[in-house]
Amino acid sequence: MIDKKPQEISKIIAVMLVSVMIFSSCASLSPTGVGRVKRYTLHSDRLPEAFDGLSIAYMSDIHYPSKFTRKRLGKVVACLSGLQPELLLLGGDYVTMTAHADELFDSLASVKTRYGIFAVWGNHENKRRDAVARAMAQHGVRLLADEEHFVVCEGDTLRLLGIADSFDADKVPQSSCATDLFTILLAHTPDYAQDTNAAADLVLSGHTHGGQVSLLGLYTPIKNTHYGTRFLRGLNHTDKGVPVITTNGVGTSRRKIRWCVPSEIVLVTLRATDEKTKNE
Repeated sequence: MIDKKPQEISKIIAVMLVSVMIFSSCASLSPTGVGRVKRYTLHSDRLPEAFDGLSIAYMSDIHYPSKFTRKRLGKVVACLSGLQPELLLLGGDYVTMTAHADELFDSLASVKTRYGIFAVWGNHENKRRDAVARAMAQHGVRLLADEEHFVVCEGDTLRLLGIADSFDADKVPQSSCATDLFTILLAHTPDYAQDTNAAADLVLSGHTHGGQVSLLGLYTPIKNTHYGTRFLRGLNHTDKGVPVITTNGVGTSRRKIRWCVPSEIVLVTLRATDEKTKNE
């Protein structure tokens, strides 16, 4: 009599592997151009009433064009437009070649927002900052390089602060000091928030790609953060309790592969209450 148990186990493993492969490449099949839209609701009693319900779309690590192709760019723009964010924030690492910067920002600029589109540098812009900055300016994307921008609504003010080099924790811009204003900090790497005890109400980061490749979410060999899995992906908090959202990003770096770490657009809704922040 033949023992079928090993054969059954092999079939189960094969089905799991196929499922993982399909899941890992779902962005190619998705009408949104990314694996998912990841939604968060942030509650804070420091948020002015005029900004209650403010919707913020956030993207990082686009690396256009990598696995993130021209066809997917069009889908992402359509998805962003459908989300109708009031702010669109960009977290760095935009293109793989300077020649693609104009096309990327031209497409993103077609997303209509109430308060505009703002961006910070990633590490992949280090050798092409001038060209990328020109493309941003040409298409109305405001670069925040150790700069702040004040969003005003009905007499209330919200502050955006962008860090030019979030890998240099010793170089903290004077504008990053504590303020009475509700502050959203854009820093390419999530380590910056912990390393500098960032004075912010929300930090939006990327860089890690969520690991880009993970074994069923249980083991991630490459993390690109000094804090292991602490700020690898999703919503986490610094020692001072500052919420940090680290996105998986949109594109890929080095290898055109994602495995169990879906690409994503982040959508944050701000609420002027002191309830617990929710990860949806």
